[in-house]
Amino acid sequence: MTGELWTPVISMVGVAVGGALTYLTQRATQRGADRAEEHRRAAALAEERRAEQIRTVLEFIRFALEAEGVAHARPPAWEVGDEWYRTARPAIDGLRIAENGVHLLCAPGLHTPTTAYARALNQAVWQEHGEASLAERLEPVKVKFLAVARRSLT
Repeated sequence: MTGELWTPVISMVGVAVGGALTYLTQRATQRGADRAEEHRRAAALAEERRAEQIRTVLEFIRFALEAEGVAHARPPAWEVGDEWYRTARPAIDGLRIAENGVHLLCAPGLHTPTTAYARALNQAVWQEHGEASLAERLEPVKVKFLAVARRSLT
């Protein structure tokens, strides 16, 4: 009779242990899946931010090249409202907006070279050209900007 009494108890203990093991397995599996999903989301967000930073830097470069072209085309004498000015003003405005985009979205290490390059371009567009050629004045700040941009985006 003793064996008959223990059989239901052993069965209940087996069911309880089996249920507990199933629960623990499912919980561990779910936690692993949650961690994997969180890593996937973090990686996707990082890639989206990197793509946005690349677009921002490229936009700055586009406006920098436009401003450089305007500086090369600068006539010896110009007035507010003449044809050259109507080209120069939007180029510099776009450069300033793009510069602020870099400051807003990119790594802080890129801010100083971006500002230096934008200032050099601004001076090249609006101020009299000295003895140094435009390329000699712009090339050092451009090279530094591009080097820092490349490092910050990799």
